[in-house]
Amino acid sequence: MSVPHPGSSVAVPGPINSLLQAGEYPFVTLERKRRELVPAGVTPINFSIGDPREKTPAFIRDALRAAVPEVSSYPAVAGFPELRRAAAGWLSRRFGVSVDPDTELLPANGTKEAVFLLAFAVIDRAAERNLVVIPTPAYPVYAAAARLAGGEPYFVTLRSADRWRFRPDHVPDDVWRRTALLWLNTPHNPTGAVLDRPALDAIAEHARRLGYWVGADEAYAELWFEGVVPHSTLECGTDNVIAFHTLSKRSAMTGYRSGFMAGDARLVETLRRLRPNVGVATPEFVQRAAVAAWNDDAHAAEQRELYRAKRALMLDAFAARGWTVEASEATFYLWARAPGGDDVGFVERLMRAGILATPGSYLGPGGEGFVRWALVPTLEQCRQALERLEQVA
Repeated sequence: MSVPHPGSSVAVPGPINSLLQAGEYPFVTLERKRRELVPAGVTPINFSIGDPREKTPAFIRDALRAAVPEVSSYPAVAGFPELRRAAAGWLSRRFGVSVDPDTELLPANGTKEAVFLLAFAVIDRAAERNLVVIPTPAYPVYAAAARLAGGEPYFVTLRSADRWRFRPDHVPDDVWRRTALLWLNTPHNPTGAVLDRPALDAIAEHARRLGYWVGADEAYAELWFEGVVPHSTLECGTDNVIAFHTLSKRSAMTGYRSGFMAGDARLVETLRRLRPNVGVATPEFVQRAAVAAWNDDAHAAEQRELYRAKRALMLDAFAARGWTVEASEATFYLWARAPGGDDVGFVERLMRAGILATPGSYLGPGGEGFVRWALVPTLEQCRQALERLEQVA
């Protein structure tokens, strides 16, 4: 290592993007608190992050193993035609939607990166339209991407009185005139609320009339209960709309990082030009596993039944304690009022009992006083967590 000569000047390091110093990612904060508060020797039961602990179906794992090559190559952004056709076929079976797999669909290396990169495709720093409308509480990536792409988040607080559903009329007209992108998340993370078809039609028509894009994050579309079957925004037509779907929840494939985006051909072409610059093409052996997953619907129904059992168990236990659960018609989340109203304080008490959950305030304005429970531990782990709850004051 070189040592500066006495009296010599040392170069000051170059600048770092101030946006990366603006605050800690919420789940990094949560992990730090876990290390501080979970008692030593206690294995926490984790309801905080939507990372399923169910087994990835065997036929998907078999497809991946069979596709691992002796010599690997860089994958193409457009992905295998078979994968695009499989994803388009699923959209047709599930929603009755017809998209062109060659011009209206792209695979994603997990939808998180696709969600993040959308802002870079639609925000022009020099343009008047630089707002990203985000109903909140929300997935933190929407706002982070908007800021890093040079845009400005505009938060619209969802309300219990509206059953946690987004309403365009809660956004002023002058905001809509400056909007580049609306994030629509249905079924909604964290509340589990679902927008019906008339609401989706109204939003899609509004976007086309006023000239902004709708990013429809539909990651939880396969996890529904009590007869509420979620619709896709693509059912309202593809103009001005792009929808994101993933195998993470549907097929217990979080670590595979595999999903797709589909919608307006103009935006898909823009993303096709953007994405080679950031190296996010899906590995080919993962694509083969994804083809198998999208072509099969039976395993998705089986996954849903696993969540149904855990959901029933936890709802009964919460009701017995007098805890109020709101919305939560779909997704694998329960959106519950924090006993006493302090969501952070309650989650810290849970940690001391070896249980992890997410304070609603970590997910943005409107989440204060609520706790998000991700029903991702196994059924047996859920039972163990309920025993530990007896320790929580």
